[in-house]
Amino acid sequence: MNLAVLGAQWGDEGKGKIVDLLAPRFGVVARYQGGHNAGHTVYVSGQKFVLHLIPSGILHSGTTCIIGNGVVIDPNALMTEIEMLAALGIEVGQRLRISDKAHVIMPYHRDLELLAEARRGERKIGTTSRGIGPAYEDKIGRRGIRIGDLADCSLTGPLAGVVKENVAARNRLISGAEMDWQAVLGRLAASWDRLQPWVTDVSLALAEAREAGRAILFEGAQGALLDIDHGTFPYVTSSNATIGGVCTGLGVPPRAIDGVLGVVKAYTTRVGEGPLPTELTGEAGERLRESGQEYGASTGRPRRCGWFDAVAMRYAVRLNGLDALAISKLDVLDDLDEICVCTAYRREGKLLHDFPADSGVLASCEPVYETLPGWSSPTQGAQRETDLPSEARAYVARLEELAGAPAVILSTGSDRVDTILRDHAILEDWIGSSR
Repeated sequence: MNLAVLGAQWGDEGKGKIVDLLAPRFGVVARYQGGHNAGHTVYVSGQKFVLHLIPSGILHSGTTCIIGNGVVIDPNALMTEIEMLAALGIEVGQRLRISDKAHVIMPYHRDLELLAEARRGERKIGTTSRGIGPAYEDKIGRRGIRIGDLADCSLTGPLAGVVKENVAARNRLISGAEMDWQAVLGRLAASWDRLQPWVTDVSLALAEAREAGRAILFEGAQGALLDIDHGTFPYVTSSNATIGGVCTGLGVPPRAIDGVLGVVKAYTTRVGEGPLPTELTGEAGERLRESGQEYGASTGRPRRCGWFDAVAMRYAVRLNGLDALAISKLDVLDDLDEICVCTAYRREGKLLHDFPADSGVLASCEPVYETLPGWSSPTQGAQRETDLPSEARAYVARLEELAGAPAVILSTGSDRVDTILRDHAILEDWIGSSR
């Protein structure tokens, strides 16, 4: 079966670990959206791997990894990542495929994003300022540059004309250090020389994999609540992090997706600006941040932390048709006497049970909490459900009930082995008897 794994909150849910865990059961792992603003962290036997563009399945020697057309690619960032993996003993070799339709993050995109954020002032989005948004803007504006275009970097070719026009537009907006379009074109030529062996028609490659009976794992970046269409707009990412992004970002039909797994934390976090109804400030928020080491894998920025938001979770389950959940960082809640779960919002004296589309409305909502008992026994490193204290099992059961989806995987630590695979028919269907 082909499985989509995506984030069901505001990103940073632990997708990298879950994809790495499941990857040996799949022949192909395909990334369908986002850019190097994503940061998927995987620990294997204590060794840390931070991946930004390459799917987490690259850590398994028998897995082919695909970067789809829905991803925007900074060639330098991609090559840095490949070199980082090589230094840690992971050779990409011929196991990587890059869509010829994927758009390129250009040097001027970073400049334009920094300018846009500065102009917003107090209304800033809180982007990573890595050029992701402007690259997607150029894609939609039909002035973008695709990986396949780099095959002709001659001064008289069509690519040269696009680069010259885009650099001139950048120079008109940003005074001071002018950018040389010919130098930019030269860097693109150098990038093509390195990337060309991996560039292919990804849609065709995935169709051939399906025909050959190779199971595919579709890997998302960011999270459902950051989706450009369905997230907390305008405080969102620039791509479709929800399930529809699989089809558009890889060129596969909806029937290629046999199951959808949503990854969630046992609490809630968010990086950057935007509403977070259950946010904890002061000592309580700091305790979650330090215990969970909640700092961005891409930027190092501290994450905002809060209690589990079941209203937002029900929305993500409905939006993506989530068949099941993987709950991460259960161990971060160890030693808390009480744990709160948001079951509804209150606004202007009225209860809201559905996630509002308007970010201003969401920002004015107060969470309605249900309090559950904590547990005094550590869960860190637990690999069997029977190792969990009864209160932790009850907490998981309540989250399942509120979300309307079963939790089939529980993560109890950062390492690959710190995981509980629950005895559930859905999980058995997805990963089979190799479990």
